[in-house]
Amino acid sequence: MKIDSHHHFWNYSAEAYGWIGEGMDVLKRSFGPDDLKPLIDSAGIDGVISVQARTELKENPFLCDYAKKNDIIKGVVGWVDLTKENAGTEIARFTEMPKAVGLREVLQGKDDDAYCLRKDFNRGISMLHDFGLVYDILIFHRHIPNAIKMVDQHPIQLFVLDHVAKPSVVSAVPDPVWAKNMAELAKRENVFCKVSGMVTEVAKGLDWNADLLRPYFDVVLEAFGPDRLMFGSDWPVCLLQSEYQKWVTCVEEWTADLSEDEKADFWGGTAVRAYGLKG
Repeated sequence: MKIDSHHHFWNYSAEAYGWIGEGMDVLKRSFGPDDLKPLIDSAGIDGVISVQARTELKENPFLCDYAKKNDIIKGVVGWVDLTKENAGTEIARFTEMPKAVGLREVLQGKDDDAYCLRKDFNRGISMLHDFGLVYDILIFHRHIPNAIKMVDQHPIQLFVLDHVAKPSVVSAVPDPVWAKNMAELAKRENVFCKVSGMVTEVAKGLDWNADLLRPYFDVVLEAFGPDRLMFGSDWPVCLLQSEYQKWVTCVEEWTADLSEDEKADFWGGTAVRAYGLKG
């Protein structure tokens, strides 16, 4: 299967999606499977993973109901407050829902850069392996050192880093600190990485293209290898900077020189193995 490992759905309201702010008008409408399917069909994508966009428990049945009704959705990454005393109960409830494969917290939005090191949060993380769930790491590049400390507490837990840790793209030369930290994180073989969300980190006034972002892809390819990298669109958030097909074409250009086996991993095999996706 060719997999898009990262997209979102929502029924838009300003109250429910307060993070969709000024200058993001293209996102201020509802997006559902009927909007996504023609895009993935045109791009030759066979299946997708739906990822939470609200930090509310009702996000889980909302996404899993879509997954139950749409064969293109192969997995759902939901949300549970892992710091709560009843986290185990809520995790168990989520795993009973159709195609539940992982959980995510919006760590990038926390006021505390060390939120991922909280004792109660890591107590929650420690439960996920027994439930067969992956944990998606959503952070900015400055959080990578703390993310490494978190990962090191859970050597048997599978993690997937979203959006290559959102480096600041101000030129075609990646920040060497981000590159060094990514290489260090990649030494943990239980961590996978999504090649997604890069276009929205391009500095204002800077036109993005494949050549601008290629060096960032090269960093993560060298660090993780194609067997721990997976394609993701971050649709519809990517619409702030790119149409769906434009992003797919860009990544196809970057992966053109990979072997057929490496392409098979990057474009689907890695996501299938990491999340335990079914056909």
